[in-house]
Amino acid sequence: MKIAVLAVQGAFVEHERMLGQLGIESFEIRQKNDLRQDFDGLILPGGESTVMGKLVRELGLFEPLKEKIAGGLPVLGTCAGLILLAEKLSNDANVYFGTLPVTVKRNAYGRQLGSFYTNAEVRGIGEIPMAFIRAPYIESVGSGAEVIAEVDGNIVGVRYGRQIGVSFHPEVTDSLRLHRYFVELAAAG
Repeated sequence: MKIAVLAVQGAFVEHERMLGQLGIESFEIRQKNDLRQDFDGLILPGGESTVMGKLVRELGLFEPLKEKIAGGLPVLGTCAGLILLAEKLSNDANVYFGTLPVTVKRNAYGRQLGSFYTNAEVRGIGEIPMAFIRAPYIESVGSGAEVIAEVDGNIVGVRYGRQIGVSFHPEVTDSLRLHRYFVELAAAG
């Protein structure tokens, strides 16, 4: 089992640490040559989605990654990673991979001062700590997408086939449960 972590910008090291704590091998995708390795899943971390989207295109990673995700590669998108996966952004004309049938509102909780921590239920996992940092939320879900988490009436987690998108940052908490859930999804073949 090997999980790739997009490492062009954002909180990728924290995801690698979580995977390491689970005994899962990971490697960073920084350039097109990194895609030559075999891997069983992909994590799109939090960070600045506009910068990440621009870099993924400039580095020649966009089309190969989109093909892999659309082809069924298990993927976990957290915060900006969710934005990269979203089919539509309600407050931004950009669309990146567009493989997750959801409409996402960028920076829905406001700027840095609107950041917060809470505990909430994630379907299939149980209650986990959630860190929301300049976080988006999901305004609507399309056909086939399953809501797996809500906080204060807002959708903050979805699953669509082998894609999981969450508004929060599980990698900055002490809980490995979401990463374990993702690894189990990736291992299910």
